Amino acid sequence: MSQLQKERTLIAAMGDEDSITGLLLAGIGHMDSKQKPNFLVVDAKTPLAKIEETFLEFTKRKDIAIILITQQVADDIRQLLDQHDQAFPTVLEIPSKDHPYDPSKDSVLKRVQRLFGEEAR
Repeated sequence: MSQLQKERTLIAAMGDEDSITGLLLAGIGHMDSKQKPNFLVVDAKTPLAKIEETFLEFTKRKDIAIILITQQVADDIRQLLDQHDQAFPTVLEIPSKDHPYDPSKDSVLKRVQRLFGEEAR
């Protein structure tokens, strides 16, 4: 296993309270040495700047391999998601309890479709 793979061992998450609570109960919660968590609970009162800042922090952290983000939150920062072109951390959009998954909005799916020459739906 390469050194890069050994360093990237965490899953980060951004989303509504129910989604994040479920992921934390599944065991993904972690605090780094600077007491920064690998998750963000987003609600109606969370400023867009905080969501953007946290996403950028997660993309720069060397211990995060995957960022799970609910599609509703992803829609709020779609421009940042579309600009993220690194393999690590991989950004995966997930559904939430109140908002079903819409494949037409998923940036990863759109990239795969472009790669295989399919027209985005």
